[in-house]
Amino acid sequence: MTAQNHRPAPGGENVKVEFDDGIAWLKLNRPGKRNAMSVAMATEMNQVLDELELDDRCGVVVLTGEGDAFSAGMDLKDFFRATDNKPDIERHRAYRETRNWQWRKLMFYGKPTIAMVNGWCFGGAFTPLVCCDLAIAADEAVFGLSEINWGIIPGGVVPKALSTLVNDRKSLYYIMTGEQFGGKAAVEMGLVNESVPSDQLMGRTRELAKTLLAKNPTVLRAAKNSYKFVREMTWEESAEYLTAKLDQTTMVDPERGRAKGMGQFLDEKSYKPGLDNYPR
Repeated sequence: MTAQNHRPAPGGENVKVEFDDGIAWLKLNRPGKRNAMSVAMATEMNQVLDELELDDRCGVVVLTGEGDAFSAGMDLKDFFRATDNKPDIERHRAYRETRNWQWRKLMFYGKPTIAMVNGWCFGGAFTPLVCCDLAIAADEAVFGLSEINWGIIPGGVVPKALSTLVNDRKSLYYIMTGEQFGGKAAVEMGLVNESVPSDQLMGRTRELAKTLLAKNPTVLRAAKNSYKFVREMTWEESAEYLTAKLDQTTMVDPERGRAKGMGQFLDEKSYKPGLDNYPR
């Protein structure tokens, strides 16, 4: 066991981390406010994500909420009211802190990320949900973009985040009506991968995290991030980028996963996924 394993878990008043056999359960920790996101939470979250990226106790990050909510979105008092009367440079600093963790860090994070939606998920919470690599929700979770009911539009980059996963008709329906929906509807929309009863949520999330932990971490990181980059590229750009990325990954991978996998498949014939009955 390394000295790092004896260090206390990162976090503070608004963010809590619990380590569990390679999984870092990263919790938004304002249950009394349904984990509404404040300026202080954004500051803590940036620090914690930076630490977890280099912490050998963490192989997969599961983002969830303490209590009965994932997050009710941005805190109207402790984010918007707290910044409205500040000098412009302070207000934009608060926005930058929020953007940094919600999408700039999570979108291309160095380790796999899973959003576990355990309850209420509203407004600004859609951004970190979308920017995690994978997502599992409780059937009983409640999702909503209720801003239209207050006379405002969804803020931050929520519409952009939503548009990367959900088709225009569905996105516009919930943006324009403010109606709520549950975990099963979130699966049908493509917003989350799976929805399970709440009493199975942690177990299924742990099972998925263990599947990811069993993969070559260098290749897994390259695979997930390259997919996200090529979404914005042309076919020709994608071909060039992915060829270069494959060469780069092969070179930097300490486990030499490509050579090992090719040997198992072609030479040893010890690993033939889905091809057990296929003659070689």
